[in-house]
Amino acid sequence: MNQSILRTLACCALLGLAGVGVVQAQPATAAALPDFTGIVQKNAAAVVHVEAKYNGERQPMQRSPDGQMMPGQGMPGDPQAEILRRFFGMPMMPSPEQQRHTSLGSGFIISSDGYILTNNHVVDHADKVTVRLQDRRTLTAKVIGTDPTYDIALLKVDAGGSLPTVNIGDSRSLKPGQWVLAIGSPFGFDYTVTQGIVSAVGRNLGQRDQPYTSFIQTDVPINRGNSGGPLFNLQGQVVGINSQIYSNTGDYMGVSFSIPIDVAMNAVQQLKTKGYVSRGLLGVSMTSVNDDIVKAFKLESGAGAAVVDVTPGSGAAKAGIQAGDIILAYNGRVLQQASDLPPLVGMTKPGSKVPVEILRNGKKQTLEVTISEAKRDGDAVDNRMAGSASAHSGSAALGLTVQSIDNDTRKQLGLESGQGVVIGDITGPVAVQAGLRAGDVILMVNQRKIGNVAEFEAATKDVKPGSTVLLLVRRGDQSNFVGLTVPDNK
Repeated sequence: MNQSILRTLACCALLGLAGVGVVQAQPATAAALPDFTGIVQKNAAAVVHVEAKYNGERQPMQRSPDGQMMPGQGMPGDPQAEILRRFFGMPMMPSPEQQRHTSLGSGFIISSDGYILTNNHVVDHADKVTVRLQDRRTLTAKVIGTDPTYDIALLKVDAGGSLPTVNIGDSRSLKPGQWVLAIGSPFGFDYTVTQGIVSAVGRNLGQRDQPYTSFIQTDVPINRGNSGGPLFNLQGQVVGINSQIYSNTGDYMGVSFSIPIDVAMNAVQQLKTKGYVSRGLLGVSMTSVNDDIVKAFKLESGAGAAVVDVTPGSGAAKAGIQAGDIILAYNGRVLQQASDLPPLVGMTKPGSKVPVEILRNGKKQTLEVTISEAKRDGDAVDNRMAGSASAHSGSAALGLTVQSIDNDTRKQLGLESGQGVVIGDITGPVAVQAGLRAGDVILMVNQRKIGNVAEFEAATKDVKPGSTVLLLVRRGDQSNFVGLTVPDNK
């Protein structure tokens, strides 16, 4: 008999012999463990399954150098998913072809009128987003706004009545060792509940991966499809949004990360009121306080952030911060490492005056810095209703709708006054095939400068089947000409 089987049987036999002792100890163990059934029963109805559809090819899933992966994206050619789909006929598992055009995730209802919170990477550049409720209703969702930097997306559905909602908690009160649980749709299995503990708080994943977010690290099992789902504490309050896993394979390996709900709700409020998320800007480049710096500066420890450069004209420069300074504390919060600083600065309201404690030439001093506003994320989406072009205008033939841009947003995008309109939604194959995205800024139509929705409608109203329209499009810091040919259906 196979040796591994014998070892397994032997272990089972030993467990059987010890069974009496296990049974006797069970009541005490059970009494010490939390019962999650009440939390699930109360909140499951407010958790939704999110499905995003794409007319063109999906952007490939991004993997950071550290191996972190976004669990919400469909992965073409996943052998496990294909086996389950082919041999067990599971409808929730898309085929490899479908996965190239579908993203699955989770979300949760934060207000009874239909606002839903999820991850940006679940719905990023989707042509159509739907949510499925616990009562099996499927509703089309409008993407109100997104913030790629925080990986937050705000959706809105019209359910024709009041919807169940979650209770929002305080992620700042979380401590390592506390019990938490997640509800979501891993691999498309709706309302799956998993539990674990908080492994760490304030976990920063580095400058290349959401530097403005101090993640909640847990050992709660989450997988692809859990993205955007809620993380609950034992009081049944949402304290985080399940966002990332640390993995070399794309599947759960014991470490998962959630966005603190305080960060997410701050983003939600801004997306509702102004359509984008603003973040504070200190105006310094920094590095960790390594051993060489500790020895050279004769420091007691490696805590803090070493300033390597100061942006001219920034709040830091005006306050007198210099290269070589060690930032020890920001607004009363002591820095243990350099990566602690960006999330604190990002959450600061622009225009605020903040005390910054520094160490210079062995002496501590506190400077008051006026925080400015960081440049807006060029991939952010604002789909609020104001200023949208009519679906019956010439833009319908081009497969897109546009919105006017306010002056504050223009400044964030580095545009001149009265310049450009932003693509609010991709509605047809013409724009998809051209590679346009919601959030792109259209500066010109056939060499005609565009500054508002009315000018865009006037420039596109005579578009005819078979004609080609040349757009000057800006994405981030890059501008390029894009030609859209309207199909001739004759």
